[in-house]
Amino acid sequence: MQSPEASTAATPTQIHLALAALADEIVGTLARLFAYVGTLVLFAILALAAFDQLPSLRDDEPAEKPGWSVADRSQPAFALSRLDSSEKTASYVILRHPEGGRRDVMRWTGEADKPVAELEIYREGGEFDVARPATADLAVHMGLGEATPLEQAGLIDTKFGPVALFRPTGAAEAARACLGYLKRSEEPALQISGFSCQGDTLPARRAAIACTLNRLTLLTSGNEPKLAELFAHAELKRRSCAPQGSSDWLLGAANAQLRGAL
Repeated sequence: MQSPEASTAATPTQIHLALAALADEIVGTLARLFAYVGTLVLFAILALAAFDQLPSLRDDEPAEKPGWSVADRSQPAFALSRLDSSEKTASYVILRHPEGGRRDVMRWTGEADKPVAELEIYREGGEFDVARPATADLAVHMGLGEATPLEQAGLIDTKFGPVALFRPTGAAEAARACLGYLKRSEEPALQISGFSCQGDTLPARRAAIACTLNRLTLLTSGNEPKLAELFAHAELKRRSCAPQGSSDWLLGAANAQLRGAL
């Protein structure tokens, strides 16, 4: 007959089995712990990757879209025929937009490099905003604020058809105010605009703008046949520059009501 102590004493086999079970439990717990930590690390990596794909936000403002930049490698597409060999050549700058727009800008300066005239040919791309008033950019180019209101200053006749003229609203000396101009074409999508401070009188400045537009020529149309067609038709209507102040360049009074497309 066995003593109580002998009946409760664990055999070596039982001890071995208990240790093995404990080891298995520890290994299983560690495996589950590593799996849990690994899952957390994986979620953290995915979250960081997704965060890097989000546009950077500053002060809850939308990220800035790429805008206009100078295209140094592009070749001029337009030119002005010279009236005489002594005429100064304008500066020529080409701007391009990632959405397809192109601006060819010619500028003339006077004393102390003060701008006296500008001519811009804007070939519209996907960036063109139909809701934005065209005269807003015109006011800025004239050295005025974007919010500066412009009033109509009549029409002039050019080889591109009637061109609308603008000047600052309520100008104290309207006769001496620089004149802006704007002509839009739907096909091709083109906008010709600029300003002129040349001439001492209002008729002289109108004549100067008309002369500038009639001298505008196309050097290359690239892959735009409609642009070449527009200038080819315009050349058929080209007229020589009339003496400053000639009424042949004017359509209507100084504040004539504009009609049709600009």
